[in-house]
Amino acid sequence: MSRLEELIQQYCPDGVEHKKLGEITTILRGKRLTKSQLSDDKPYAVYHGGLDPLGYYESANRTANTTMIINVGASAGTVGYSKEDFWSSDGCYCIDHSPSFDDRYIYYVLQTQEQQLKSKVRVAGIPTLDRPVVEDLKIPVPPLPVQEEIVRILDNFAELQAELQAELQAELQKRLQQYNYYRDNLLSFEGRADVERKKLGELGRISSGKNKQKKKEGAYPVYGSTGIIAYCDEFKYDNPLILVARVGANAGYTHIARGQYDVSDNTLIIDLDKKNVINKYIFYILVNINLNRYAKGGGQPLITAGEIKEITIPVPPLSEQRRIVDILDRFDKLTTDITAGLPAEIEARRKQYEYYRDKLLTFKKK
Repeated sequence: MSRLEELIQQYCPDGVEHKKLGEITTILRGKRLTKSQLSDDKPYAVYHGGLDPLGYYESANRTANTTMIINVGASAGTVGYSKEDFWSSDGCYCIDHSPSFDDRYIYYVLQTQEQQLKSKVRVAGIPTLDRPVVEDLKIPVPPLPVQEEIVRILDNFAELQAELQAELQAELQKRLQQYNYYRDNLLSFEGRADVERKKLGELGRISSGKNKQKKKEGAYPVYGSTGIIAYCDEFKYDNPLILVARVGANAGYTHIARGQYDVSDNTLIIDLDKKNVINKYIFYILVNINLNRYAKGGGQPLITAGEIKEITIPVPPLSEQRRIVDILDRFDKLTTDITAGLPAEIEARRKQYEYYRDKLLTFKKK
């Protein structure tokens, strides 16, 4: 029998009473501050319509270890917790402290009720969660020793989850650094007599796409500055081509389009002479160069075909290009697999944590 089971058997063998939150504590509403009152150099975080601070203020109206529920905006119904003193605006309900419960326990219980809270948000106009909804929420209230043991278990579990996520992020960063190191070394040709230097414009044709369609449906994708941006009924290209975002915040973004497709007018097309260069080799060269640095302009950065044509490209023999592409493809697959696997692993751990938490907080009703 676990320690928790022993405590339940000792303190509440016949079940746990469920009470409305408003019966055991007060739901506090904060006070709004104006933007002019906030500053990054003040000590106390201000929470309004989300769990990210709206800014910082010179004083606090809530003490550390307080559970909060966002009550306005897109995050209405979200449950948070602060381990430090803070300022609660009127877009953030707070659960008042009480000798009848552990503050951290209330936080964990309300996390399990988050979807129910969100389902009660009024969505007409600004999304709003009304205080009576929170006050009427029924929660299990076991004796304090049981609450404290649950908090101990879940805090340890949450800490292990955070450590695992940090380890996974560190491993990803390590792989990316290795990849960048090998890519930089493979694409450095200092002192190589067998490597020619040519302008990109000498290696193929560089032009702008023409498609201006905005259709959401169609048989063929239209590639733009952020990837697929629309669809069309007729394709113009059916061979792999390097595409470079020409305009906007993503100017310089480089990728290879495959299949049957068209290209938007905000994208440059690099159609290479395959006798001299391999598509994927030039792609890796351009990614390594980072074409975004050629973008000019403030509000709407722009890269021109003329600028791209003048970039000097090292051109080793085709056999060397194939060798480089083979090595970088393998590294790219490794980092892509890790990048894709990382969110999946974190999501699996999150679900495991939520299942374990919900199970711990499910009691027989008294």
